Amino acid sequence: MSIRQALAPYAATDDVSRGRAIDEGDSGHRTQFQRDRDRIIHSAAFRRLEYKTQVFVNHEGDLYRTRLTHSLEVAQIARTMARALALNEDLVEAVSLAHDLGHTAFGHAGQDALDACMQPFGGFEHNIQSLRVVDILERKYASFRGLNLTYETREGILKHCTRAKAEKLGTIGERFLRGEQPGLEAQLANLADEIAYNNHDIDDGLRAGLLTLEQLRDAPLFAEYLDEVYRLHGTDLEPRQVRHEVIRRMINYLVTDLITESRAALDAAKPGSIDAVRGEDGPLIRYSTEARKKNTELKRFLHKNLYKHHRVYRVTSKAKGVVTKVFEALFADPDLMPPRHAGAVPAAREAKGDRGVARVVADYIAGMTDRYALDEYERLFDPRRLR
Repeated sequence: MSIRQALAPYAATDDVSRGRAIDEGDSGHRTQFQRDRDRIIHSAAFRRLEYKTQVFVNHEGDLYRTRLTHSLEVAQIARTMARALALNEDLVEAVSLAHDLGHTAFGHAGQDALDACMQPFGGFEHNIQSLRVVDILERKYASFRGLNLTYETREGILKHCTRAKAEKLGTIGERFLRGEQPGLEAQLANLADEIAYNNHDIDDGLRAGLLTLEQLRDAPLFAEYLDEVYRLHGTDLEPRQVRHEVIRRMINYLVTDLITESRAALDAAKPGSIDAVRGEDGPLIRYSTEARKKNTELKRFLHKNLYKHHRVYRVTSKAKGVVTKVFEALFADPDLMPPRHAGAVPAAREAKGDRGVARVVADYIAGMTDRYALDEYERLFDPRRLR
């Protein structure tokens, strides 16, 4: 059975793909989206995700999620849903693995700090930076810059974009200008990301002692499955067992709801192709009203009780200071950067002035891991570090 026969008519396939910026022909035994996935996995940016913060700074412990483990969990959830909906698993995996390639060190604190530094020069947004990584910054191939990924993978990476920025992105930004939807695989990867980070942030928050089981009763979705676990297994379970039993039920609930609701939406809309999906008024991959409400309540709980916890805030405040000071120092004197990055400054300055210089500095900082950023801070500001 061919891959075309195995998938729904509205799924992405090689024969309906909008292709690559530079045509490379067929890959033989791999589909084009398998090829994308393989290039992402073998990229330097993907390897660096191992040492980039999700919520907890990397050195705080070996068991907390990083951007790498988060991306793998997103891919697992997304592939499960893609298979159930007869969508392209290889594409949804590629998007899932690539969606955070442009994220800074220190999680959202790092992104917020770099965005603040870049406001006079166009701002910084990690989705656009992820696209920049795969389009420009990865330098492995002799025939092109970047990874030369397919349009569909790049479409999935660029989840959000303002109209002003979309106007500068060429064909990949046109859907934001026309009000079109992305393909179903992109829609699915976006929600798989949400399912993954909500649930593993709870796991990490409990493990770190920043959240308690009783506190989490304020989140109705968690409370429902906590009661179910106690009812089925009693209250003498180890804390790790309680965490796992509740969280796996929450993930299963959201995944099952998403599959059921999306299948109903697809049956009603009857899109005959991926282009028909793009022309829909709204996304066809969706939760039920009840699941969306519970998931929103869960996100609000985490925002209030975990992301704003004083222990997390202390670390993120320091992280913002590190990113800000490093940016200011490197922008003032770009020759402080390693030669490969400093060497890009003259052309950038000639083409775009300070805006170009700032973008080179931002590219360098966005590529740093947590520990590299801390080391760079010491190299720049600790008089005892002479190299």
